[in-house]
Amino acid sequence: MATDIKVPSLGESVPEATVTKWLKRPGEAVIIDEPVAELETDKITLEVYAPAAGTLAEILADEGANVPVGAVLGRITEGVTGDLAQTAPHPLPLPAGGEREGPAKREGEGQLVLERSGPAVRKLIEEAGLDTGKIAPTGPGGRITKADVLTARAPPPPSVTPTPAVNEREVRVRMTRLRRRIAERLKAAQNTAAMLTTFNEIDMTEAIGLRERHRDSFEKKHGVRLGFMSIFLKAAIVALQELPPVNAEIDGDDIVYKNHYDIGVAVGTEQGLVVPVVRDADRLSFAEIEQTIAALARKARDGKLTIEDLSGGTFTITNGGVYGSLMSTPILNPPQSGILGMHKIERRPVALGDKVEIRPMMYVALSYDHRIVDGREAVTFLVRIKECVEEPSRILFDV
Repeated sequence: MATDIKVPSLGESVPEATVTKWLKRPGEAVIIDEPVAELETDKITLEVYAPAAGTLAEILADEGANVPVGAVLGRITEGVTGDLAQTAPHPLPLPAGGEREGPAKREGEGQLVLERSGPAVRKLIEEAGLDTGKIAPTGPGGRITKADVLTARAPPPPSVTPTPAVNEREVRVRMTRLRRRIAERLKAAQNTAAMLTTFNEIDMTEAIGLRERHRDSFEKKHGVRLGFMSIFLKAAIVALQELPPVNAEIDGDDIVYKNHYDIGVAVGTEQGLVVPVVRDADRLSFAEIEQTIAALARKARDGKLTIEDLSGGTFTITNGGVYGSLMSTPILNPPQSGILGMHKIERRPVALGDKVEIRPMMYVALSYDHRIVDGREAVTFLVRIKECVEEPSRILFDV
């Protein structure tokens, strides 16, 4: 009896995925819930798990294939059947010393392996004209399986990210599904929203002092570093509560005002930018926010984010300052109506009353959808962020 390996549900509005890698080959044993393949969607990379124990009998969707939800990727059979039965265990006899030799084959061992490999496998080897000594056996008892022959016969797959030769002027590499989706969403945001950006600057003296005073005790108690992101996230919630349009979205002819605060935090990975969501951030403490962000960042770097981690955000914060950006205009994350951009902290002269002092300053930017957010509201939003970050006690006392 065969069990189908199917493409799992990929989340709302994600109809298909790309097979990026098979972790098992035909003829290999699998156990239930063992990862057998990797898929990439326009949001995440996820593993497909074996629905039953047995042997991977065949692969129906090759690497690089686009597959819809519910499509059959391969099949698992109970035990060993068909051509795979030819590779059932028949251990090679041990030499007189009682120990098998290492990787180098003894004289005549290749022929013995060939004879014990079964007629189907022998026929494949003979038709392909392969040298048994150059085939890496993976079957029980060190024998050659059908999959081993197919692997040895197949040309090596092209590199996903080829390294150009010294005299090569350009290299063409197909965009990953995630990169294509990022491009589509960013361009759609520009085409759809009436996007505008307003700027302000923040004196980070108090925020830096607060972190310096409590950094060690905070990390010792909560097991996570105290960063600026939790301060900005809390400040953003204060501003969002006072200016609901920035936390709203347009749905057709309606404006949907959100009374919950699920804040997306942009994370850069090798595959591209992803925005996992901190759920109900208004109900979390500073420590819980930092712990949640750290956990989501680890999942992003390891490619373990789920659809649930990435969906449903109401507002986004991105920090280009970690890469050295001094100022930028962040692009909206549809269907959201606002995104806050943090930047590099730079010490520069600032006029304070009648004197000039050197202060750690940060430029901040709010990009917003002018269809729903007016300029007055956008400017007021950034002013509120500035007040809360420059004097963090405002957040604590709600003033």
